[in-house]
Amino acid sequence: MDSELNLIDISPYLAMSGECDQQMTALCYEVSQNLREKGALLLKDPRCTLEDNDRFVAMVEKYFSSSLEFKLLHQRPQLHYQVGVTPEGIEVPRSLVDKKMKEEMKKLSKENRPSAPLGADLKWRYFWRPNSCSQPVIPEGFPEWEETMNSWGQKMMAAIEVVAEMTAIGFNLPKDSFTSLMKQGPHLLAPTGSDLEKYGKEGTVLAGYHYDLNFLTIHGRSNYPGLNVWLRNGKKIPAKVPFGCLLVQTGKQMEWLTGGECIASMHDLVVTNQTIDAISEAQDQKRCFWRVSSTLFAHIASDQILKPLGYLERSPLAIKYPPIIAEEYVEEELKVIHVKANK
Repeated sequence: MDSELNLIDISPYLAMSGECDQQMTALCYEVSQNLREKGALLLKDPRCTLEDNDRFVAMVEKYFSSSLEFKLLHQRPQLHYQVGVTPEGIEVPRSLVDKKMKEEMKKLSKENRPSAPLGADLKWRYFWRPNSCSQPVIPEGFPEWEETMNSWGQKMMAAIEVVAEMTAIGFNLPKDSFTSLMKQGPHLLAPTGSDLEKYGKEGTVLAGYHYDLNFLTIHGRSNYPGLNVWLRNGKKIPAKVPFGCLLVQTGKQMEWLTGGECIASMHDLVVTNQTIDAISEAQDQKRCFWRVSSTLFAHIASDQILKPLGYLERSPLAIKYPPIIAEEYVEEELKVIHVKANK
């Protein structure tokens, strides 16, 4: 298995009219195989431009650089932080409280073993539901907030829907097998912010080793390095996203729907020597010291049932994925990773 993430340009699929021909089916198979074998891939979608990404990151940098008192106005703990800001020290990495995951971490070789988190994550997060009917949380003094959030969120959502279609085709399932379940899903645009002026020491764990509970996760390019992903074979690699590209990772809901054919992608966020170099460069250029990611979590709709689809229900691993309503599954996961909030 190649240790690097493959870059797939979906332009040919976007330009396609009618049914997939042999060449397009092969491209879809490549997408599904990357998610199956590596749990992640790099994506080129011409609709998601570098300018879009930079505009979004610049706005969120400005927000996270605001005062603590200002940011805390936008937290909604009564809604389990599923809208507005989540301060540092709230979200607990699964690897801190999951005994099975701790054992799995110990089995990894020394060079591939993740840094053990010492407590709740040091990152901040802002949850925004693109085009949601629910009452949004909009920071005062950011007139461009709603338009920028919705625009970037919609573009990344469109990219993830294409990946979902191509993955279904690659698995020899009906084209809409995943996208039909995603309709009206509680999708979340979730930029994260980490204060590198405060937590810029090499080796600091900003977000502990974990998987995402949703269906697929998509990231734009961050302004600082530090994200590590683990391939299915246990190899740890830095996530290097080229300019103008996106990173896609499998979530736990994808694992459920494929009966374990795809495994949720493990990852963490740590201050590395590359991060330190980027901090030094930012000091010289007098740039912001907040690391910002543009992340979107695509979900299966809350009232849909998570279970292996089609022929995948006959997979040897399918017994590990009994039917469960998506909303119930998400609530169970949130109880674990928001341990501090529950207390």
